[in-house]
Amino acid sequence: MRLPAPPIAMALLLASCVSPPPERAPMPKSLEPQAPINTPPTISPPSISQPKGHWTDWTLAQGSWVYRRDDRGSIALYGVPGRDALVTLRCDTARGRIFLSRTGNSAGALTVRTSSTSKSLNILPTGGLPAYVAAEVAPVDPLLDAIAYSRGRIALETDSVTSIAIPVWSEIGRVVEDCRS
Repeated sequence: MRLPAPPIAMALLLASCVSPPPERAPMPKSLEPQAPINTPPTISPPSISQPKGHWTDWTLAQGSWVYRRDDRGSIALYGVPGRDALVTLRCDTARGRIFLSRTGNSAGALTVRTSSTSKSLNILPTGGLPAYVAAEVAPVDPLLDAIAYSRGRIALETDSVTSIAIPVWSEIGRVVEDCRS
């Protein structure tokens, strides 16, 4: 049996309206080579933004001084109330030493600048949490007098954390005198 031409043409026309099969998603481009599993990733240290200009012109770090006594001796803490101290000055009476601490966790040098002098001290991590670094100072060190009598401020400079300027209040002198008596 032979079909007339128009029905064949209609069937072909309808068949051509069917959409083609969907294309496959393109294959992902090759991924960048990965480091071998046993090679630790390289982590660059965060960049530290140090204050600009002369230290006497730096903005003072926010906070205030607080003086306390405890079983170990006395301590002056500087920082924002309700947060961990930014700087501490502790008289450890059993050891007969003063410890100047500030936030941080890298050994190195801490340069203390006062209106009359500057001195570089070796600092070591204290091993506690939060992380602090500390320098040990003899109670008779003239640097402590220079800190206590500095004109309004001192600066604490390190390479491992942002250097700061803090005000000089009477709490500093109280800790120094506690350790000298």
